[in-house]
Amino acid sequence: MKKILIVEDEENLRILYKQEISEPNYDVITVESGEEALTVLNDEKIDLVVLDIRLTGMNGLETLEEMLLKNRDLKVIINTAFANYKDDFSSWLADAYIVKSSDVSELKSKINELLA
Repeated sequence: MKKILIVEDEENLRILYKQEISEPNYDVITVESGEEALTVLNDEKIDLVVLDIRLTGMNGLETLEEMLLKNRDLKVIINTAFANYKDDFSSWLADAYIVKSSDVSELKSKINELLA
């Protein structure tokens, strides 16, 4: 079973993503900060990370760089409400960049594509 780590500071979105993305093929772990995400990556084999940019403490782009230093092959989707970060060179390290929407079909589609 593939493991997906959701890094999202908004509790309601963490709950929504866990419900929508958990399938027979996916085990979903949710955390609210970059620091927590790095701890999970040390303890678990994660196949894909869905990462928000605006987080308390370490922001998503800093977290992304730390994650990829630990595992260069880790698949990461940036999922943020802010389209302007797409021009930040650090965001280019991610495999995909999705602007948050109440419709999670684009996110689910990209997850399925990257884990196929």
